[in-house]
Amino acid sequence: MSIITLTTDFGTDDEYVGIMKGVILSLNPSAVIVDITHHIDPQDLLQAAYTIYSSYRYFPQKTVHVVIVDPTVGSDRKIIAFKITDHIFLAPDNGVLTLLINERKINSIARIDNTNYFLDPVSRTFHGRDIFAPVSAHLSMGVPIIKLGTPVAQKNLICLSIPKPYFSDNGELVGSIISIDHFGNLITNINLDDLEKIDNTVPGKKLCINVGSYKISGLSQNYSSTIPDHPLAIIGSRGYLEISVNSGNAANHFMVEKGDVVRISTVK
Repeated sequence: MSIITLTTDFGTDDEYVGIMKGVILSLNPSAVIVDITHHIDPQDLLQAAYTIYSSYRYFPQKTVHVVIVDPTVGSDRKIIAFKITDHIFLAPDNGVLTLLINERKINSIARIDNTNYFLDPVSRTFHGRDIFAPVSAHLSMGVPIIKLGTPVAQKNLICLSIPKPYFSDNGELVGSIISIDHFGNLITNINLDDLEKIDNTVPGKKLCINVGSYKISGLSQNYSSTIPDHPLAIIGSRGYLEISVNSGNAANHFMVEKGDVVRISTVK
């Protein structure tokens, strides 16, 4: 069994995703195609980077992960493929795989430029159909990465500037909202390791999470630990701090957007 995952900003209102699947299955009828999501916000490379980084590890080894968030489709930007922990990744070289690239040394990376594995002709606007889909099918059938194109050094790959939490002069841990999910939960870039750096072991003190002009006292264990329509902070399934409203929409409640600041301190 060969598995191919798809992560895109295509949405599901149009035919694009279905056509990609048709191309894949025409070449590899036994492929199992899994949609991680097609609702990355348009052109949001950072959101896509966190999504694939948080998702890929739950799939079997040898899975081919296709990530297409491609603001410069049709330009001279590269398409790259590489393997990490026996998972194969195929994406534009625009930083969407930054978290994976920064995690470890990668020995085998190729610029996908062997047109023998593309559809003919290749359009300027739908590389998902004409390049990513057929190449992913060939990868799923065992074609080596290096056969698909020209070797590329890891140091030459494009990486995003990933915002990281930091401590302000007054000792607050400062992070940001990196995505807002379907339920309106605010997903931050603050993880458990970051929280452990805050001195909250003093008796009588606890965390205070500041979002805009609102304050949330302490962390909750689950979404239902507060009354309906009440805000809470929780460590979500990705391992990052999330700010939510029980049975409500935190983005609307706090009137915040992606990129807005979250501050954490300790109080008595």
